Amino acid sequence: MMTWRIGTVVSTGRTWRGARELEVTLDRPLPGRPDDERTARALAYTDLVGDPAPGDTLLLNVSALARGLGTGGYALVVGPASPGTPLPPDPEPGPGHLVKARYTPLQAMVLGVDEQESPHHTTLADADDLAGMPVVVADLHSALPAVVAGLRHAPGGTDLKIAYVMTDGGALPAAFSRTVATLRDTGWLHTCVTVGQAYGGDLEAVTVHTGLLAARHVAGCDVAVVAQGPGNLGTGTRWGYSGVAAGEAVNAAATLHGRPVASLRVSGADPRDRHRGISHHSLTAYTRVALAPADIPVPTPDDTVENLPAWGHDLTRRIHRQTPALAARHTLVDVPATAALLDTLRTSPAGLRTMGRDLDADPASFVTAAVAGLHAHDLTTTPATVTG
Repeated sequence: MMTWRIGTVVSTGRTWRGARELEVTLDRPLPGRPDDERTARALAYTDLVGDPAPGDTLLLNVSALARGLGTGGYALVVGPASPGTPLPPDPEPGPGHLVKARYTPLQAMVLGVDEQESPHHTTLADADDLAGMPVVVADLHSALPAVVAGLRHAPGGTDLKIAYVMTDGGALPAAFSRTVATLRDTGWLHTCVTVGQAYGGDLEAVTVHTGLLAARHVAGCDVAVVAQGPGNLGTGTRWGYSGVAAGEAVNAAATLHGRPVASLRVSGADPRDRHRGISHHSLTAYTRVALAPADIPVPTPDDTVENLPAWGHDLTRRIHRQTPALAARHTLVDVPATAALLDTLRTSPAGLRTMGRDLDADPASFVTAAVAGLHAHDLTTTPATVTG
């Protein structure tokens, strides 16, 4: 995915705010180049790596140069290095010109599932329809194992092929997520598709749209879960939150004739009032950003669940006072939240934890995500309505 070199600064060139061009001599030529071709242009982001001077030795990401990509045309400075620093071997020659984390020092080259060099290009070139595939959308990565548990809870659920479409609002490398690794290793998750600037999935795609189409037509999945990677970004404001993109994922699923299922972010234990009951982030994403209708599963707890210390009647009442704001565009679906569903959640091979709280500390967070999965499972057993 990355090609590395050590470079020595020969001279400095143009500079502008936050960046400086450099001429460097590489410790060895780029793959396939003659030994005497060792000079390259480099770019240092001075706020990140300092302002290199002639004679400095640098670690360089030369992936784009090695692939002959014209845009930019730079080796990117990663940081200082010592001569002779051991480097990973060059990647084996192969297809793939998709750049993720573009123009950062750690940009990575991957094979896009739909690019011309991909064996799946023909399949996806004119793909435009999910054929009613249910798409569960959540705004937190921590919802993923709970949604998958809900999908597997109903009879036949363990046979479903489930795709996770990882967006780029949180961590960019899929490898950062132990949850994804565990769900893949245990067979709870069939495929991970990384989209946007995120990378490292089983399949790589440019957009949520192509990621969903790849999940359906390449991976052959029955249902997809769309959520950002670990480590969302929030500022305590209505719009300054990376999970607002959940509304755009609803739009993407609907545009492609999937059946969007909007998972609510709910908490009975969050000390911040704006996140108690239905989080204000869910209300913003689904009432202001999502322009297409979705099914919104609402948990209806049985006595065992409602009587949990971290749930209670007050939380149930608060949730139902908040749902009318969602009903103007979306279809609210009451889904039983039972002790049996709680038991299934406890079997998840990936740990259930959100904002430092586990299933016992904040059952509403995970049960609400699980009922979204349970409803999506029901949709897989019913034919999609053909429109248009």
